[in-house]
Amino acid sequence: MPTTVSPSTIKTRICIISDTHSRVPAPSETSNLPYRLPFPEADVLIHCGDITGVGHVTEYEKVLGFLKPAKAELKLVIAGNHDITLHDELYMESLKTKHRNKPEDCKRIREMWCGEEARACGIVYLEEGTRTFELGSGARFTVYSSPWQPIYFDWAFTYPRETDRFNPSIGLSQSNPTNPVPNHPNVDIILTHGPPMGIRDETFYGKDHVGCEHLRRAVERCKPRIHCFGHIHEGWGAERMDWKKKTMTELVESDKENVLKERGVYMDLSGSGKRPLRWGEETMFINASIMNVHYKPVNAPWIVDLDLPMKKNEA
Repeated sequence: MPTTVSPSTIKTRICIISDTHSRVPAPSETSNLPYRLPFPEADVLIHCGDITGVGHVTEYEKVLGFLKPAKAELKLVIAGNHDITLHDELYMESLKTKHRNKPEDCKRIREMWCGEEARACGIVYLEEGTRTFELGSGARFTVYSSPWQPIYFDWAFTYPRETDRFNPSIGLSQSNPTNPVPNHPNVDIILTHGPPMGIRDETFYGKDHVGCEHLRRAVERCKPRIHCFGHIHEGWGAERMDWKKKTMTELVESDKENVLKERGVYMDLSGSGKRPLRWGEETMFINASIMNVHYKPVNAPWIVDLDLPMKKNEA
């Protein structure tokens, strides 16, 4: 599948989904949903969180049931605000105030995502921070990930809006983040559950922009190739940002017939595409929520061809 486009990069296919809320792809014979089997083949599969509805073991099992056999060498997964049992501390604290007939086994759930069985299937569960990965093709790329988003009721992985988790402290700032987003050119992909302020973050009810302003500043400083997220179901879609102009220059449109046929929206941002991504000058933002605002799995996965750095040969 990969095709080298320059001595320093290689064309790599990435499939992106989010907000599955324990819904698995529809059977292959389904004709009216793009989110169906067989799942699109890719080099890297990304899930941007809200794996489940309320963090039950059975919900995680459903999603793992289709992620494990999915045809992708590497499968990167983060949690979302609905995945409360992956936020161990918060979940255990909630047991003191909320009646639960049968508490979930957080240790078992974490083992499901981080244990040997998951790793053998290419699954890597990511906490907040930066990690570098290598593919068999020779691609070597760096991902910044975070499941955290501004406070949303009493769900998991939230912080007060005034808290800056993503930028280094300046002057008398009290934020002092432990895992700030690195500067350009140190990250190729940013993977968060929540959106940045003003980008695919408008709610259907109230028409409010609910993304994080601190994350927006961090992404502008980092200038990744792509930033993928979910959380706001009605924000599904993709837009290209020109950092010099600080304006969106492309709203990615999709043909419904092709999307249903191909089981996803394809974008070729590589050097062989019609409009290659200019790294450092542009970022493609992708809200990959599978669910719509009514929690119906009607949105399509995103399949992106992207030039990623090649591993440098050791002297």
